[in-house]
Amino acid sequence: MSKRIVVKVGSNVLTRSDGKLDVTRMSSIVDQIVWLRQHDYQVILVSSGSIASGRNEIHTSRKLDSVEQRQLFSALGQVKLIGLYYDLFREHNVHIGQILTMKESFSTRNEYLNQRSCMMVMLDNGVVPIINENDTISITELMFTDNDELSGLVASMMNAEALIILSNVDGIYDGPPRDSKTKLISEVDYNNDLSEYIQAEKSEFGRGGMITKCNIARKVAEEGIKVIIANGKVDNILIDLATKPKETPHTEFRPNPNSASGIKKWIAHSESFSKGIIHINKKAADALHGENAVSLLMVGVTSIEGNFEEGDIVAIVDADNNKIAIGRSGYSAEEAQALIGKHDVKPMVHYDYLYLE
Repeated sequence: MSKRIVVKVGSNVLTRSDGKLDVTRMSSIVDQIVWLRQHDYQVILVSSGSIASGRNEIHTSRKLDSVEQRQLFSALGQVKLIGLYYDLFREHNVHIGQILTMKESFSTRNEYLNQRSCMMVMLDNGVVPIINENDTISITELMFTDNDELSGLVASMMNAEALIILSNVDGIYDGPPRDSKTKLISEVDYNNDLSEYIQAEKSEFGRGGMITKCNIARKVAEEGIKVIIANGKVDNILIDLATKPKETPHTEFRPNPNSASGIKKWIAHSESFSKGIIHINKKAADALHGENAVSLLMVGVTSIEGNFEEGDIVAIVDADNNKIAIGRSGYSAEEAQALIGKHDVKPMVHYDYLYLE
């Protein structure tokens, strides 16, 4: 059976120092993906680079604001980017398919499953899905943090064996990467916090940084998927990770052996889609954190914020206002409001649709 992996290639890997697209690096990555396919891997590619591709395609008659620049350059650049991928993969007789998505496309279970079905039929027919955020119509509040977040959602949705995040550094270090005393952290458990080691710097051409990568990696690893952060500017990095991982510099987040169900994986990534807040008492919070699998009952609910419908994602906070879970509501806000504190009614959030943080 093929091993399914998601490879995320960041802007700093695909972009030269002058901000233009690095076609030679793109070609190398394509060659490596083809090699992986020939060695029993199913590969899904999440690729940045559309804005870098479009930045030098046109000279505007007036100065554009940041949103206008993003929309124009990504619209121009995505055509060029996918065209380059098409030509590079065609040299190996490999078909590709483009998927442009947005954060809100993951917000409902139906849209989530529709995207999954699309990618599944592509993989089943030997097509490499190439995914990017649809920057032309995404607005700031609804944008992904960067493509690291998108790749984490895709890896979770597609139940991948591994997510490989290619950056312009070898991984996560225990200090400043340029310090000679600094060491690369080669392995870490999914529940380890590495924030003390990470500098709060964003990448030169992307939106995110190593803190984003680390947070996404921990969440995805917690869901049972191995995550690797490695240097995409190193020649043959993907092949080396597959053939000689112990000798290849990288940081690996070891996955949780007790991973969540498919729907809980979706809920785990749905925090930013929350439509309301459910306040609960101490007894209910203790029950959720107990050893037994329990649902959130209406008797433990103390108050409700927001306007949501049955099936929407809601945040759950304890008596000290700490967010302890997210889940799929069994009621509309109006229905739930009328049932606060009631016994013998269906759960506010059923255990099958509840994800503890």
